[in-house]
Amino acid sequence: MSDDHARTPGAAARPRLAGTLPEPGVPKPDALLVLDGVSRSFGGLTAVRVDHLEVQRGAITALIGPNGAGKTTLFNIVSGFDRADGGRWWFDGHPLTGRPAHRVARHGLVRTFQLTRVIPRLSVRENMLLATSGQRGEQLLPALLRPLWHGQEREAGRRADELLERFRLGQLRDDYAGTLSGGQRKLLELARALMARPVMVLLDEPMAGVNPALTQTLLGHITRLRDEGMTVCFVEHDMDVVMGISDWVAVMADGRLVAEGPPHTCARNPSVVDAYLGKRHDEPGTPQGQE
Repeated sequence: MSDDHARTPGAAARPRLAGTLPEPGVPKPDALLVLDGVSRSFGGLTAVRVDHLEVQRGAITALIGPNGAGKTTLFNIVSGFDRADGGRWWFDGHPLTGRPAHRVARHGLVRTFQLTRVIPRLSVRENMLLATSGQRGEQLLPALLRPLWHGQEREAGRRADELLERFRLGQLRDDYAGTLSGGQRKLLELARALMARPVMVLLDEPMAGVNPALTQTLLGHITRLRDEGMTVCFVEHDMDVVMGISDWVAVMADGRLVAEGPPHTCARNPSVVDAYLGKRHDEPGTPQGQE
């Protein structure tokens, strides 16, 4: 991969999306995640009602919308942390409807959270190791025979150290995770998600509460994931971030998918403007209360 290619946001993904119509629910050339008729209500409030959504493989897709649009709820459903009232979804051709989070992760779909979740009294490295799946030493009988799992444990430690160095946390590996700053916790959570060797990551507001200098570091890590072939879908409110790194944007409002398209196309879409700012109430000839 050339340096110019690596520096260009979406250099590989955008050609594959070229010609894709900027409209809600449009099919993608190589969809990795497909949702169909997904709905979720809380009491009498409909939080999510997505008729159809496809996420392009190998691209960075931003999921945007005002507060309460249903973005995090949709992430929770797809990743197995919440149930849907209706609908189906597939990941890389495999049905994941109703599967719990640990089984979803085994298929290669992993998420992070807006509020970082670390175990404060464990070290940074120990937090990383907790994310390793399929460890034979965690089973009762194999745990008694160290040769059966020692090599696997050594490989998990090697990968944890490698990722901590990549995310500039290597010097903090033995510190308690509870001593990290908010931005460092974001880096730890992203690094920990990669311990599972995912095919796709769902990032819920990865820049929230992060100082500007560290934001640039996080952006670099996210674009590198895409350049290495990983699929990324993230929730974000900072439109400069969305415009800077996204290959595709999906817009939600009131639980529905109201727009899709390349970043700059979505920025000019009236449905997107209405979703963020509300319909204008000062238009001539519009009687009050009849918008």
